[in-house]
Amino acid sequence: MLDDFIDRLFFLNKRKNFSDRELKSTYKHNFALLKKAIGFSPRNDSYYIKALTHSSFLEMYPELKKSNERLEFLGDSVLSMVVGKYLFKKYPHEEEGFLTKSRAALVNRESLYTAAEELGLQNFILYNQKYVRDSLEGLQTILADGLEALIGAIYLDKGLRQTEKFIVERLIKPYEEDEKFLMDTNYKGQLLEFAHAHKLLPPRYIVMKEEGPAHKKEFTIDVYIGDTLYGTGNGKNKKAAEQEASMIAMNKLKDDEKTNVEN
Repeated sequence: MLDDFIDRLFFLNKRKNFSDRELKSTYKHNFALLKKAIGFSPRNDSYYIKALTHSSFLEMYPELKKSNERLEFLGDSVLSMVVGKYLFKKYPHEEEGFLTKSRAALVNRESLYTAAEELGLQNFILYNQKYVRDSLEGLQTILADGLEALIGAIYLDKGLRQTEKFIVERLIKPYEEDEKFLMDTNYKGQLLEFAHAHKLLPPRYIVMKEEGPAHKKEFTIDVYIGDTLYGTGNGKNKKAAEQEASMIAMNKLKDDEKTNVEN
């Protein structure tokens, strides 16, 4: 199965002047590294090959026909279920709000990207380089999606028990050790809750600047409550800039609240 796939890739890559030996050696080497990284030998190689084929790669080689998008969908569902089950059993006295926020922190793009990078997924996944260039955000998305697709492949190939083991070891434990997932970093959500609790107007976000080329944008966003500016944030996308602005606003509001109490 793997040799057939490599033969096909060799045919497609002939126009790039790869030698037969060089291309086969490269793909076999990468697949061997993947098997070492995930800690077991696949039964069906084709699931994993598909999981490591990003949709952007098909623009270069449409003959491959299918990308990892369906496996990504499956992996996302399995990941959410496994993490939810783990948190439910591990924290029997916590309320639904804690469980929801903890799961969101464990399965967000940044967490998935970090786990994918630790796994070395960037060495195996097939994608079109033009979608990344100097953009960290583009690479984060490709690797995060690729990890979800890999989880889908493991589930189909090895079943739920092996998939749970992989998710716990690769995604949950690294964050649980230093309790990163217990930290609520959704400052935008915190700010909205604070405004609601204190009967303030909902926060408004205004894009002040949008600079840089399309693949390397930088956004500057202000957050207002009523007519008062509470924070300004910068980021490589609007979401990141809004989160930074919200964090600054929350710190200011908490300082103001503390000062009022002391006075």
